[in-house]
Amino acid sequence: MTNLLNYIRTIDGFPKEGISFKDITTLAKEHAPFKESCDKIIQYFKDKKITKVAAIEARGYVWGGAIAYQLGAGFVLIRKPGKLPAETLKESYELEYGTDTIEMHKDAIEKGDNVLLFDDLLATGGTAKAAVNLIEKAGGDIKGIAFVIELTGSLHGRDKLDGYDVFSLLDIPVEE
Repeated sequence: MTNLLNYIRTIDGFPKEGISFKDITTLAKEHAPFKESCDKIIQYFKDKKITKVAAIEARGYVWGGAIAYQLGAGFVLIRKPGKLPAETLKESYELEYGTDTIEMHKDAIEKGDNVLLFDDLLATGGTAKAAVNLIEKAGGDIKGIAFVIELTGSLHGRDKLDGYDVFSLLDIPVEE
């Protein structure tokens, strides 16, 4: 078993001063740890009867597509506004410096779909909670939410996802 944390690169001051960015591209580029990270998520959710895996752009797509394929599920893209060509559902959420919005095709999730939501990193939980709201608005049943990294400590992102099955491969403590 690989120590996946060894494949995470930290870049201080990105995207702005005071942030220590956790870069997962160094994990994705190596076959064995990338495969292991996908396999662990698949193993955790394999008995949940997942029919759709929804992933948040852009790094979420790297794992989300592979996970959907292995679970025999469809794949749903959640994107920033104006990037999807058909009719969309929208959800706005608060950031520490304002608001943002994500979208999903209106017909991407059908009533009764069992959905696994995937994103690369859980920090404050705002994006993930907005994605949960989109999926539920479309009639999907959230069977779990998975992340490669969860920043624990002062950010409390998991609190916004209370009541859902949240699975993270790596917990990295942070302080504000």
